[in-house]
Amino acid sequence: MTSEPALPAQSGGVPDLAALTRVVARQRAELDRLQDLAATSAVVERAKGAVMAQLGCSPDAAQEELLRRAKSARRTLLEECWILLGALAPAPRTDPEPTAPDASTWAVVPAPAVGESAADVLGGLGRALVRVGTPHELARCLLDRLAPDVGADAVLIYARLPAGGLELVGHAGLDDTLAAQWSRVPPLGGIAALDVLDTGEPRWLEDPRADAKRYLLIGDPPERWGSRAWLPVATGDTADVALGVLRRREGVFPPDVRDRLLAVARLCAGPLRAFAARRTPTAGAAADAVQTVFDRLPVAAVLLAPLRSPSGSVEDFRIDAATGLTSDTVGRSGRELVGLRLLECRPEIADEPLWQGCLDTLSGEGPYEGEPFARQQVVAGVSELATYSARAARLGDGLVVSWVRHDPSDRQEQRLADVQRLGNLGWATWNLVTGEANWSTQVFTIFERDPAHGVVPLARFPRLALPEDVPVLVRAVGELVRGGQPCDVPFRIVTRDGIRHLRVVAEAVADVDGAPVEVHGFVQDLTAQRSAELALVASERAILTQHGVLQAERTVAARLQDALLPLPKQPVRLAGLRVDIAYLPAQSGLSVGGDWFSAIELPDGDALFVVGDVAGHGIGAVASMALLRFTAKGMIITGSSLTGALTRLNALLLHSRDPHGSATMVLARYSPAERLLKWAQAGHPPPLLVRGGAARCLDRPTGVLLGATDTPRYEEAELRLEPGDRLLLYTDGLVERPAESIDRGLERLARVAAHRGTAGRAPLDRLLGTMLDPEGRDDVCVLDIRVPLER
Repeated sequence: MTSEPALPAQSGGVPDLAALTRVVARQRAELDRLQDLAATSAVVERAKGAVMAQLGCSPDAAQEELLRRAKSARRTLLEECWILLGALAPAPRTDPEPTAPDASTWAVVPAPAVGESAADVLGGLGRALVRVGTPHELARCLLDRLAPDVGADAVLIYARLPAGGLELVGHAGLDDTLAAQWSRVPPLGGIAALDVLDTGEPRWLEDPRADAKRYLLIGDPPERWGSRAWLPVATGDTADVALGVLRRREGVFPPDVRDRLLAVARLCAGPLRAFAARRTPTAGAAADAVQTVFDRLPVAAVLLAPLRSPSGSVEDFRIDAATGLTSDTVGRSGRELVGLRLLECRPEIADEPLWQGCLDTLSGEGPYEGEPFARQQVVAGVSELATYSARAARLGDGLVVSWVRHDPSDRQEQRLADVQRLGNLGWATWNLVTGEANWSTQVFTIFERDPAHGVVPLARFPRLALPEDVPVLVRAVGELVRGGQPCDVPFRIVTRDGIRHLRVVAEAVADVDGAPVEVHGFVQDLTAQRSAELALVASERAILTQHGVLQAERTVAARLQDALLPLPKQPVRLAGLRVDIAYLPAQSGLSVGGDWFSAIELPDGDALFVVGDVAGHGIGAVASMALLRFTAKGMIITGSSLTGALTRLNALLLHSRDPHGSATMVLARYSPAERLLKWAQAGHPPPLLVRGGAARCLDRPTGVLLGATDTPRYEEAELRLEPGDRLLLYTDGLVERPAESIDRGLERLARVAAHRGTAGRAPLDRLLGTMLDPEGRDDVCVLDIRVPLER
């Protein structure tokens, strides 16, 4: 378009109306020419699209075909295009003159009927495409025409960006959220639409599970679309638009459907080429000028252009210029960001106050300046946390957003304050010449002193301590002021929370003559540390005291046990039996336990064998052991039966000084005349009989733990011993091991006892050496009873 100024007829005169009329006429003619050119271009592009759909040819071949037809019929190219489109279009309207198509014109084209042929479908689609004006209208038109024919549920149109990615320029059948998520696709591998444009070949995705291993599928979840077709659309020399047809149902695309969809893609080339011709550039001369300035700015800043939805609301911003210090989440910076969307580069901004600040600034509420925030960044290869403030201001119809980094001195001051607070210390200075003094905020906090009252002079500083600590502090301050001697003195003060333990460390700065002129140092609160030290000392003293008490108790208990339970050094002969006895404490240094035994010959010549185990350790266990041991022997000597003795011992333990005490026991009485062994037990492991090279545990008669109930029941069992028999009575320490059932211990005991072992070694020593757990977790008491062989 050209224009020329309207000059006055003479200086100071009125404008020449004839000249103004000529200018207006020239401009109107230029406008009509441009409108005719735009209309001609749109008609030619649509006619080329119709020829491509009919013949299945390329855009260039369609252009040549139209020129050939026009030359053959002696028509102009425009006349040939109108004739071709007139044959596709429906009957003319009765409107006085044609009107420009609007967003709803294409919607009145009827959908294909059931059983309509492929040619009819393409013909109807070609007539409908004449009336579409935007990529979104094209997507909606395709969905309406393809839904009943091929089962399409969504249509997507992606255009390749100059940077290599994809932009969703049109869609139908997708919700707004999913469309926003997939509005921009970066140039990554595994994108079917990009693969189609790179290879120029269609992609038929008919198995979501298999396709998901190769491509990143659109959808939430991806299985929402059971099959997909991605088709290349060549609007120029190469394919730069990808057409996606998505179906909810799974299954293959039959050959006829594939051919139809490829024809539809060729038919869409004309409208898409026309849309591209009308597309406005993303950045104009103003953006180029701003970018030139931004290239030289040592700050992080961007020039943003608002992107609005059909309703007029801002849904994103386009980056028209960016400084070199501006980067996004994937590392792109500077000019690499130009043309991209703000939320694509920095998605987190949508949840930050900066987003609303940009919207408010754009609506005319004035510049926005946000609160400082921290962000991790890499400087010279080192990651550090920096503090920024974001600002936004209008520039024409767009925004300039910048991020200002705070001065490093501010951060150093904040770090120093944090160190003082976390270490509970503060610095202090006193000028000995001028009398000026300064304390940090933390020193006032430590002394609980109001800053309005000022700093305490150095001469009066020792008076802040407790009276008993004042002399030491006075002497240290005097040596510091007079002789310049550094000091490091602990002292105490009284506060609202009680006594605090402090420490002052200070040194003097001297002049050229060596005289102190200034004192600087720090005061630290050591109350928590000192309290921990005192608690530790008290705990150590308590542990030493308790250790002494326990050691004395162990000594008394051990001596008492030795006195009450003497261990014979040689085998004992009772009623014609040989009895070996072993008693082993659990571990050296632990409290003595309650395992015990008794092996005596009764007045009538029978032998009594008892093995018991009292729960617990220490003096209490030894006392209970002595009570049961002597009482059991007394009852049997005075004529009580084995079960009667156990019943009375149970009652005795229930009414003893420890009502919660318990014990296990096995009682056995052997008559040599009959070689008959009668025995009873109270919750104790069964005796082990070794006969003829085989070992087995005796079946236990009924008997409950002593001290468990006031209505116990005990029964006796009998066993006739034979010459060469071996009988083992033992406590559970012999067969129990951690994390192992007692049944496995009993099996191990039977296996070891039946094995004869090395000749010359005592059988009981051999058995104990094999059975005992090296960790020695419990006491062990064993009676090894042998019946001699007959001669």
